[in-house]
Amino acid sequence: MKIKIVNRSKHALPEYATIQSAGMDLRANLDEPVMMKPLERKLIPTGLFIELPTGYEAQIRPRSGLAIKKGITVLNSPGTIDADYRGEICVILINLSSEDFVINDGERICQMVIAAHAQAEWVEVEELGETERGEGGFGHTGKH
Repeated sequence: MKIKIVNRSKHALPEYATIQSAGMDLRANLDEPVMMKPLERKLIPTGLFIELPTGYEAQIRPRSGLAIKKGITVLNSPGTIDADYRGEICVILINLSSEDFVINDGERICQMVIAAHAQAEWVEVEELGETERGEGGFGHTGKH
């Protein structure tokens, strides 16, 4: 799939690390380092602008290494970039650790996955079909 991209960052285009990678890392595009205190959230620019085809979204997800090693994650995970959005991709990060964390220019801050999606058309009915689960809620399938 070919996707139009404008790169106003100081960094190379995002790329897949391996032939079977689902996501590609996005880098912070900063003029100066950004300090994140514990439980603080920041909007971090990437300098990237994309034009997705209709029927696709870009999902912004945490980087597992940054999450486990430093406690840094994407706050609205996964974040969604809609096909009709033309603004800069910015990432909402939060520091869930008990230590300050500094984001430097060029640091890999998240990953982006391009995914197909469908749009639903509601069909109003008076009742829904029966299932074995029925109205069982959270944790329902784990109980015996």
